[in-house]
Amino acid sequence: MNKIKLTLLALSMLSLSIIGLYGLRISRESLNTFNSVSPAAKSTTLLPVSRLQPEVLTKLLDNQDINSAIIHVEQGWKQQYDEYAQGKLPSNRMIEVKEISRILEQIHQQNGTKSALIYAVPTPKHLELILVTPGKSPIHQRITKAKRDVVVSLVSKFRKDIVNPNSQRSDYLSSGKQVYDLLISPLESELQAQGINNLIFCLGGGLRTVPLAAISDGKQFLVEKYSLGIIPAFNLLDLQPANITQTQVLAMGASEFKNKEPLPAVPLELSSITSDKWQGKSLLNQEFTLKNLKKQRALYPFGIVHLATHAEFSPGSVQQSYIQFWDAQVRLDEIKSLGLDKPLVKLLVLSACRTALGDAQAELGFAGFAVMSRAQAVIASLWSVDDGGTLALMTHFYQQLKANPMKAEALRQTQIAMLKQQVSLQNNPSIRRNNSLPAEVVANLDNRELSHPYYWAGFTLIGNPW
Repeated sequence: MNKIKLTLLALSMLSLSIIGLYGLRISRESLNTFNSVSPAAKSTTLLPVSRLQPEVLTKLLDNQDINSAIIHVEQGWKQQYDEYAQGKLPSNRMIEVKEISRILEQIHQQNGTKSALIYAVPTPKHLELILVTPGKSPIHQRITKAKRDVVVSLVSKFRKDIVNPNSQRSDYLSSGKQVYDLLISPLESELQAQGINNLIFCLGGGLRTVPLAAISDGKQFLVEKYSLGIIPAFNLLDLQPANITQTQVLAMGASEFKNKEPLPAVPLELSSITSDKWQGKSLLNQEFTLKNLKKQRALYPFGIVHLATHAEFSPGSVQQSYIQFWDAQVRLDEIKSLGLDKPLVKLLVLSACRTALGDAQAELGFAGFAVMSRAQAVIASLWSVDDGGTLALMTHFYQQLKANPMKAEALRQTQIAMLKQQVSLQNNPSIRRNNSLPAEVVANLDNRELSHPYYWAGFTLIGNPW
């Protein structure tokens, strides 16, 4: 046996040994693929520390080895998030596709939600879509016309159309239809045939900040068909069961800032959340401190934490992104110090955050925030919605959450109500009972078209949707 064969054999045995520590079973086809790719790719293929290699992914899918393809994607993306967070993120062992399908079926049996997991991986040559559904074999679709630069360009155009509250319906419907045709149309017949009603997206670079709720088939927005959520990777998902209706809300925020624009509707936002069906406590301005967050959580295990304040997912390293408290900025690499997993926060809401468009690091911060915060799920916005629009959405969302304890469905019902013009600041009972709404907010109540996606499409659920 010559030296080249010995080297290849050693590499194969090493990969199997390391993967075995994670409880994975790699098929013979995967090993053949491993031995057929370039030497540069072999050193990282299918290893837990590997970056996603488009060449390897393509060959695995060409060999119809979807299981190993998903493992490779999950490992590659977990390393991306680990590197961005500058440390190892908490995760379970790597889960194979049959186990993912079994988990989705188990959830369907428990609560009636039929979820599908969609991996969308842009590569330099095409877009790879992988669909995993409850109790079924996975499905792979390759969109050859969608090179990475094409996908990124379409997403950028669509988001710019949505973020402008004065844009015409025809503009965002046209660009949204193009994104829909890439991500949903190739899988739609299967989604309909299986009766799927919840979509969980695991997205690659360039797609992680697309406002999924507002992509459209030309007649309906995606949110009118499915409840939606995104995850950084399935093996990073917290699958603990959570009865969110049995908890209370800790609502904190600020209406005044030293170096940032004020948020004058925040006092009413906080009081409206904790004054109706939800029990809880609200802390405003000087009381909105890190010390008080920890103190209140030590006194009572609030399962929902609502932060009405500025937050930024910015370009650059993890230190550039932060949540603004009254007394300090908490950087994303410090977020775990909040102790939101002790006890577990089932839902963390950021009601006034924004994410830089088109920046890979900002994308990682937004999509990975639930894992970095240690909360089970997060609702955050891709862009900063004006004060009155956020007040309307959040007030309605907490009403829906009591009636629809599945977090993704509560958000969906809220977004549908807004797009159908069923949400109004003036008609909201919490707002009518409260006379503290600032004059500058009241003056614009009649001028808001809350049906425009600008007001509702940016709010995204990250993490456990159930």
